[in-house]
Amino acid sequence: MLPIRPRLTVIAAGVLLVSGCASMGPGPGDTAATTSSSSSPTPITPTATETPEDPDTPSSWGPTLGEIEEAQELVSTWTPDQLAGGVIVGRFHGTDPEEPARMVRELHLAGVSVTGDNVVDEAQVLAMTSALAQAAEDDGRDFPPVIGVDQEGGYVSHLRGIATDFPHFQSAGLAVQADPRLGRRVTRAAALTTGLELRGLGFTWVFAPVADVTIGAADPTIGARSASEDPAVASQAIGAAIKGYDDAGIVSTVKHFPGHGTATTDSHDTLPVVDSTLAEIEAHDLPPFESAIRHRAPAVMMSHLDLTSIAPDVPASMAPEVYALLRDDLGFEGVTITDSLGMGAVGGRPTPALQALEAGADLLLMPVDTEATHQIVVDAINAGDVSRERVEEAAARVVALQMWQARLAARRPVPVDIVERAQAASADLLSAAY
Repeated sequence: MLPIRPRLTVIAAGVLLVSGCASMGPGPGDTAATTSSSSSPTPITPTATETPEDPDTPSSWGPTLGEIEEAQELVSTWTPDQLAGGVIVGRFHGTDPEEPARMVRELHLAGVSVTGDNVVDEAQVLAMTSALAQAAEDDGRDFPPVIGVDQEGGYVSHLRGIATDFPHFQSAGLAVQADPRLGRRVTRAAALTTGLELRGLGFTWVFAPVADVTIGAADPTIGARSASEDPAVASQAIGAAIKGYDDAGIVSTVKHFPGHGTATTDSHDTLPVVDSTLAEIEAHDLPPFESAIRHRAPAVMMSHLDLTSIAPDVPASMAPEVYALLRDDLGFEGVTITDSLGMGAVGGRPTPALQALEAGADLLLMPVDTEATHQIVVDAINAGDVSRERVEEAAARVVALQMWQARLAARRPVPVDIVERAQAASADLLSAAY
């Protein structure tokens, strides 16, 4: 695993903000990075005996270096239509499996997000996810599409009555607080069985876990979706959950960077203004995300927040400074995905998807009109309004991640008794928490 890079400075609203928060130490199983006290490290000069990097070497976020290179080569051959589709996770209406399958096939979408309004029962969900997988194959792909769902546990569970009910993620924090070792174990088991059950239903992504550190009653959006009001407790729960989802062979999505727990209004309705200083964000909000990155998080979801100390008046999901904080300061190298582009926080902006893509998003989640957004991105590529290099960079990360997910899933078959295992894991988590 690559070490977290030293913090860089972040330029926001013309003010130079220097990070003053020390990096967290390595997580379980990580190797501590060796640092030098010298301000001018000695450069490393390649020698004639230096060998090329092994393509089987894993990246810091999952895919091997070989998978990343293969993905880059593939997307370099794609048309603007294919590239535009490759950075969109669409929304659809109704419950007919053919509708999302058509969108994936005709618009070359990376995939779709499934909500409670799109599901009827287990048979219909299986028919839908099967149709989506076939649509990607019909589109010439030998890797699975993004088939994602919000299945955090608690009230944010779009497969209620179809998949096992798990408690709010707050239970993971309570379990960790009561007994750290047991808490991490039951949290990892809950994520593992959640992921395996979702895979059994045909999903490849889960939009969880929630890394936000809540402030309690004043937080109307996250609340019990957060593991804890304590960043250290939330960090332990997040690390355990990431490992569990990885064990299950499903792509997890840490959210909502750089932390929605201090927002006192709901981004589903409006753009919340967060006046925390950068130092406060680093101390309160970033530790769980740092933990996620140490535990090889494959994807991070960007929030729709107005962070006045970093990028005032611009949603974080569309602010280059926030992507720089994640990538340059925290060292994240995986896939970045916006929160839903149909939320009130970004409503009224003329081209929110294009703004997010240009800022650094790799996936555009659930635009209001998927087909119109696809055409907007195609036109922007053709006109040079967004560089082809930027879109290829984004699409290649997504393709590499899907190759990784397929490889893990092939090695980790879903047990025939997964429902029983998931029910037991849910009960164990509740027992450890209360």
